[in-house]
Amino acid sequence: MAGVCEGRVVIVTGAGRGIGREHALEFARQGAKVVVNDLGVSNSGEEPTDGPAHEVVRAIVDMGGEAVANGADVADWDQAEALVRQAIDQFGRLDVVVNNAGFVRDRMFVSCSEEEWDAVIRVHLKGHFCVSRHAAAYWRERVKAGDEVDGRIINTSSGAGVLGSVGQSSYSAAKAGIATLTLVQAAELGRYGITANAICPIARTRMTEVFGDAMKAPDEGFDQNDPANVSPFVVWLGSPQSRGVTGRVWEAFGGTITVFDGYRREQTIDIGRRWNPADIGPAVEELLSKARPLVKVYGA
Repeated sequence: MAGVCEGRVVIVTGAGRGIGREHALEFARQGAKVVVNDLGVSNSGEEPTDGPAHEVVRAIVDMGGEAVANGADVADWDQAEALVRQAIDQFGRLDVVVNNAGFVRDRMFVSCSEEEWDAVIRVHLKGHFCVSRHAAAYWRERVKAGDEVDGRIINTSSGAGVLGSVGQSSYSAAKAGIATLTLVQAAELGRYGITANAICPIARTRMTEVFGDAMKAPDEGFDQNDPANVSPFVVWLGSPQSRGVTGRVWEAFGGTITVFDGYRREQTIDIGRRWNPADIGPAVEELLSKARPLVKVYGA
């Protein structure tokens, strides 16, 4: 199958359902060989099954593509390493990692338990770390061996991670960490021919069921919440065409692509000596009078 990713080997985590499924299918349509990773768990990360991953593999094979299923827990160090190794052993190389796996345990901050916090941080933030870390080590070794690498890390952050989201303290914190992790990956890994970008998708998935009818498909016309809308941009980021794009956080929604312009040092007062606490209030007022207004937190 010819396309912008023809011949590339791609791992997509959390690819059994929703946005990840659409990523895997679109990569296959564009000529990639795909490792479809999914634990097949519920929206809260429970009751694993290998059915969803194998169903996606069958869909790819039926369209004439190449794919293999994987049931690794992406936040387990050894299983993540085995996932990367499976791609290399099965298809001879690895070019792209799309970190998409995750689940939610939504709770107001004052009611969030330690177990809920740890579970969400683990699957999102540690899951992104483990798979990317093993892939990066593989690409670095290839460079040391004299090979040319054109690697891609595509992380999944969220508007919740950039702007915050009421009732999602653990999820927002994990997604914010992913956005910043992406900046560090881009800065450190460029020397090895690796780019790193993060996407903040807006689409209808199991995680958005809480929004009810607001995300449902229209009776007619363009369905801007269709998760398939996000995947073309992700596939382009995984292609050789995106070689010069790295260290960015993007929002993909319907037919729109937006680049986030993150934290910048803009307003400063420097008195050239140590501050007296009594003098700080007026300085802060002056700084805030010149600062951009805060963007409202989702759900506030």
